[in-house]
Amino acid sequence: MTGRGEPPEGPPDNTGGEDEYRSLVFDESFVRAARLQEFSAQERMGMHARAVRSLPGRGTRRRRPRAGIALVLLIALAFVAAVYLGFRNPYPTPVGRRAEPLQTTVIPLAPEGRVPGGTAESLLDGGPAAAHATGASGINLPSVRRTKNFSDSQVSMALTTVKDYLVNSSLDPDVITGGVVRPVGRLLDPDQTAQFDRSMESPAADGRHSATGWLVRFNPAEVELADPDIRAHGTLSYVEAGADTLEVVSDHTFTYALRPAVPGPHRADGASLFTVRRVLHFLLDREDIRLHRLEVRSAYVQAGPQSCSAVTTGALRPLLAGGRADTRGPAGTDPYATGVPSAALCGTLAVTSPTQAPLRGPDASRSPRSRP
Repeated sequence: MTGRGEPPEGPPDNTGGEDEYRSLVFDESFVRAARLQEFSAQERMGMHARAVRSLPGRGTRRRRPRAGIALVLLIALAFVAAVYLGFRNPYPTPVGRRAEPLQTTVIPLAPEGRVPGGTAESLLDGGPAAAHATGASGINLPSVRRTKNFSDSQVSMALTTVKDYLVNSSLDPDVITGGVVRPVGRLLDPDQTAQFDRSMESPAADGRHSATGWLVRFNPAEVELADPDIRAHGTLSYVEAGADTLEVVSDHTFTYALRPAVPGPHRADGASLFTVRRVLHFLLDREDIRLHRLEVRSAYVQAGPQSCSAVTTGALRPLLAGGRADTRGPAGTDPYATGVPSAALCGTLAVTSPTQAPLRGPDASRSPRSRP
């Protein structure tokens, strides 16, 4: 076929205003090849922004409030469950252990004759305390090993606290002759503070409020240190007293060189020795160990030379060089009296060599041994 063909339906009618399109004729192959595509409304709008904001569907509006309410209910249920379990906890909250009052026994030791005198150096270096160390170096810590419920560091901290107490209460010159008590009181468990303060302010021979049970103290108006070097010798031991408590026992002898506290020059040979044996039982729980404090459970003290009649509740009353003990015995005790009974005890001072076994106190039979 040559030339331009006619459409299948025949020649178009020559009517109306379509004459200008008469020259546009599409053959059958062109029509079949044409692709028809209908654009969506969004595509027909092109890049033009919508004039209004679309509202969420009804289903969306319902889902969001329900999810929020469910979350609030879940949190409320968790809170109620936590409160309920707290009240219904089968394991009660442990109650902190309260420290018990200190029990003290102070026994004066009376000399059999006159108290020997001399220079402080000759008495300390030539007497029974010659082999003892000076000051805090005489308070040695035992070998530290962990126990069942306490670590090495906890045991070491407990022993260090006890040593600090012994140093402050037995070797500090401000405490011994100066009337200072703060270095000792600050190491005590708060439950014993009131008892300690009363013992310092109003000492009494009732077994609980003797100042000399807590510390070594002399009346500064009567005596003073003839030599600042104080000899110390003894042992420290420890053992568990429970799952949460350590018991520490100290057994030390302290030797002091004293002289009269009188104005003016002193005689060089006017010094004399005074010996104090202290057997102390301490208890320390985990809180005490952490806070560097302790509880003094009992104190057994022997001190001399003194007269048996000496009142030693507020301060020790040494017999100085050349002095003799009076013939009076210890103060009497009335068994018919009411209240806390007082112990009227006295001993005889005997000079022993450092190599002899030390005298044992009444609690020594149950003193724990340090763990190897």
